[in-house]
Amino acid sequence: MVFTTGLGACSWMPFVGGDDKEAEVAAETSEQKLYRDAQRYLRSGNYQQAIGQLELLEARFPFGRYAEQAQLELIYARYQSFDLDGAIAAADRFIRLHPQHSNIDYAFYIKGLAGISKNEGLMDRLFDIDISKRDMAPMRAAYADLGQLLARYPNSQYAPDATQRMIYLRNVLSRAEMAAADYYMRRGAFIAAANRAHYVLETYPQSEATPDALLILVESNYRLGLQDESNNALRILSLNYPQHPAFDESGNLVLANTVRNRDRSWTNIMTLGLFDRPEIPPPLKIVHPEGFTPPAVEPQPASEVKKGRSWFSWLPFIG
Repeated sequence: MVFTTGLGACSWMPFVGGDDKEAEVAAETSEQKLYRDAQRYLRSGNYQQAIGQLELLEARFPFGRYAEQAQLELIYARYQSFDLDGAIAAADRFIRLHPQHSNIDYAFYIKGLAGISKNEGLMDRLFDIDISKRDMAPMRAAYADLGQLLARYPNSQYAPDATQRMIYLRNVLSRAEMAAADYYMRRGAFIAAANRAHYVLETYPQSEATPDALLILVESNYRLGLQDESNNALRILSLNYPQHPAFDESGNLVLANTVRNRDRSWTNIMTLGLFDRPEIPPPLKIVHPEGFTPPAVEPQPASEVKKGRSWFSWLPFIG
């Protein structure tokens, strides 16, 4: 009787091992379902729903089998939904949490793309707007992120595209620096302009703004009375960019062409240049070292010769 009662009592006790296994299977099924749903939303382009599922998956299963992949795909989903700040934040978090992850190069790549996109819009692409006159902080950050990608993972599958984008960023950033240098030149801050030009040559070598940076150095040093420094910059400019429009037919640099309207007073502008003309320095002649023979330069094709100014260009504020 006692034995029977004992058996009956045992029948009311839960089978702990079996319930734990069932709970584990249920959790696994729930995690898989969340991940499958997120994948379905990503494939259909419903990125907001995908973000919700991925965030829920990470919150419920922070150490699950899909946690790292969910964090990586969350970067992509935020970027595709134009949440650029969110994509950058998600990429930073992934880089911080998984510094040795095999796909960390993707986080650097998307972070760089998000930085570029923050300064670009649909209207910029339609009307070819120069974005170098905007805040360059996101572009500088993108340049640094893509630079890290290429430095750390030169064999990454994203390296070729990152290289091309860095060339684009280098040109944009250098143009922004030259816009600042031109601003300083217009206000007679020649030292500040020269510093900007030096920065372009050192930080963004071989960019589209390199010849203009050399030109700023020639003019700023000339106006500061630094004849040797001015001539050195002029010599480098003439050897590397002999077809620059600032040179006249004899190969001499005419500063009047490079500083047009910078030194003009309101009287000069309103009278179409007839009165109060600014003092224009004479053309600068290139002084090469003794025994130096400059390389021969082929004549520029007639089709590429810059045409003269139109009648409208002589109107105030246009020339």
